[in-house]
Amino acid sequence: MQDFVHTTLLEPLATLGKTVVALLPNVLAMLIIFSVGLGAAWAAGSLVERVLRVIGLDHVCNRLGVNATLARGGVKTDPSRLVGRAAYWVVFLFAVVAALGALNLQPINEFAHSVLAYLPHLLTASLILIAGYLLSNFVSQAVLIAAVNAGLPPARMVAACSRWGVQLIAVAMALEQLGIARNIVVVGFGITLGGVLLAAAIAFGLGAKDLAREFLERRLAGRPKDHQPDDLRHL
Repeated sequence: MQDFVHTTLLEPLATLGKTVVALLPNVLAMLIIFSVGLGAAWAAGSLVERVLRVIGLDHVCNRLGVNATLARGGVKTDPSRLVGRAAYWVVFLFAVVAALGALNLQPINEFAHSVLAYLPHLLTASLILIAGYLLSNFVSQAVLIAAVNAGLPPARMVAACSRWGVQLIAVAMALEQLGIARNIVVVGFGITLGGVLLAAAIAFGLGAKDLAREFLERRLAGRPKDHQPDDLRHL
């Protein structure tokens, strides 16, 4: 009976106690890393927000229409604060992964390495989407101004096509970074972008046909008439 109790209860409890004692330094290291990482995340978010406010990111985003778009989506936070919060969560995620890695457990270590390996691709994809969105608004406004100055009737349509074209390129590049169905993304992007460019070309052609006709009429009207051939012939 004593052997049974020893084998069934005491040995597992002793093994568990040794495991807990062995893990205590790792748990303490995890708590320290997590605490330091939490403070670093807060500092990084505040620093990024202040730097972006100093360089005038909110003013630039307001001119590009980003603030209005965020307001329509129910987001009333300034772009500087949004980027600062994003920086906070990025550093916080690094801290969580590092803290879990301090436990020195094989499954957790594998998960932490996978997250750390994928995180740069996620950050790059996010930056590509943000840059693509800002660039699409800038290009759309430039195309709209140029089309209105040229007197094109479908000026808004051409500007919208240019905006969607830039955004589609950004989405395709972001998905390429994430490694999500690369072949499908490339094919779908090619078909979609081709359709957008075709629609823009048709709209531009329909709107510019009158301008082209007037241009050709002015050129032809200003050209001197061809000389009539002489009736004299050699004998």
